[in-house]
Amino acid sequence: MGEVLDAAAVRRWSRLAADALGRTRGEIDSLNVFPVPDGDTGTNLHLTVLAAAEAAERADADVAGVWRALAQGALLGARGNSGVILSQVFRGLAEILGPGGASPDPVRFGEALEYAAVLARNAVAHPVEGTILSVLDAASSATGDGATGDDGTGGLAGAARAAAAGARQALRRTTAQLDVLARSGVVDAGGAGLCVVLDALAAVLTDEYPERYEVPARTGVPPAGERPARQEAAPGYEVMYLLDAPDETVPDLREDLDRLGDSLVVVGGDGLWNVHVHVDDAGAAIEAGLRAGRPHRIRVTYLHAEEHPQAPCAGRAVVAVTAADGLAELFESCGARVVRRAPGAAPPLAVLADAIIAAGDEVAVLPNEPEVLALAEAAAERARDSGVRIAVVPTRASVQCLAALAVHDPLRRFHDDVIAMTRAAGATRFGHLEVAAGEAMTSVGLCQPGDVLGLIEGDVAMIGADLADVARQVLDRMLSGGGELVTLIAGAHAPAGLAAALEDHLREHRPDVEVVVYDGRQERYPLLVGIE
Repeated sequence: MGEVLDAAAVRRWSRLAADALGRTRGEIDSLNVFPVPDGDTGTNLHLTVLAAAEAAERADADVAGVWRALAQGALLGARGNSGVILSQVFRGLAEILGPGGASPDPVRFGEALEYAAVLARNAVAHPVEGTILSVLDAASSATGDGATGDDGTGGLAGAARAAAAGARQALRRTTAQLDVLARSGVVDAGGAGLCVVLDALAAVLTDEYPERYEVPARTGVPPAGERPARQEAAPGYEVMYLLDAPDETVPDLREDLDRLGDSLVVVGGDGLWNVHVHVDDAGAAIEAGLRAGRPHRIRVTYLHAEEHPQAPCAGRAVVAVTAADGLAELFESCGARVVRRAPGAAPPLAVLADAIIAAGDEVAVLPNEPEVLALAEAAAERARDSGVRIAVVPTRASVQCLAALAVHDPLRRFHDDVIAMTRAAGATRFGHLEVAAGEAMTSVGLCQPGDVLGLIEGDVAMIGADLADVARQVLDRMLSGGGELVTLIAGAHAPAGLAAALEDHLREHRPDVEVVVYDGRQERYPLLVGIE
């Protein structure tokens, strides 16, 4: 063991680092005061490295494949500001040390760590000294100090040990570099986590494993247990998502998000990006991602958990989100309280949270779009502080919302009511028609502007030129898996007679199914389809 950074050593390092962060995350969380004192940096770093380690263990046996998997796993699993930055450390090491397959010499290792430091700093919109970036810079600069040694401690192991020691020295300096750290009597939490990761690497390369990984304690400047005062202008929400987008759209995305908030970090490349930002308007941050490409795995976290609004009334309620006038009327007729959003946009998170709080003390939330689901979860988290009992039913389409509302019973126990709505929504397959706005590659081939796209469960299933023809194909495909009730919701720009023609088609080819038709007046989709 030791002195060799091959595939087995990379796996061993990632697993050891994840385990070490798991043991120290509580201590690191307690140091977290910058950029917001939300006490989750250690947890976020642990989850990030755990995702990277699991990806490395599943990778091919060669060292290049393991490095690639490690970096990709960190990118996909990155959590929080420091986790996204740490993913760049893995990426930098992977891009330099992965090609060639041989274990690096100390010089190459130093170059890789220096490259990682550059990538990490470039990913942050407004780098701040006294953070994980400063600790990483110091680690990369220190590698040369241990690369050669008269006492036999040089080589790759010596370089790794020197990097870890340089990081520890820089970590102690962070308290004096950043006012909020000095006032709180702590070192930087992200930098502390990075030190644990580098200590684990040194342990693997030297074959010397410490009994515990040290995390500096508070210096005792503030009273025990006291959290620093939050800045008045601190944004209210942390927004994170993965983004499928062409690389050329990312500079504009960075500018848009930079105007919206702070703590902006965007990392990735080759069409896949991880986005992190703190904002007051979470919906606007998601909309910026929609303009650039396809955001997914969206997470919205409310950062001001100590503020507790109070629920003004008691009772059971259902809150549903929609952009369409007809759907809003339909949902209200089924007993839901409706939160309106602009077409193609998410509702403001604060508006959704306030609507939940005002609705009652037992509230089921129906988001009805994948992009709204994360906002609904964050709004629910905020509203729970007021004492409201809340469940978010993960409806991904308006037809699922109708299915859920159809079985809603306010006389049942809340838990049983939520289970019934969730089951009804989950048993409803959904599809829709959309007219392509531009040329794009889909799962069934290239589409051109003006083509009619038939989507099932969010994926393009067919491309055609005629709305009615594509609609019939969508219905036939969806009904091939069975179904008893077909729901058709016509959009604002649906051609006259479309729904009637589809009813005739079903009467001829599927007389066993029941058909209901509504006028949803949704702008974007000429037709929504549900199969129960």
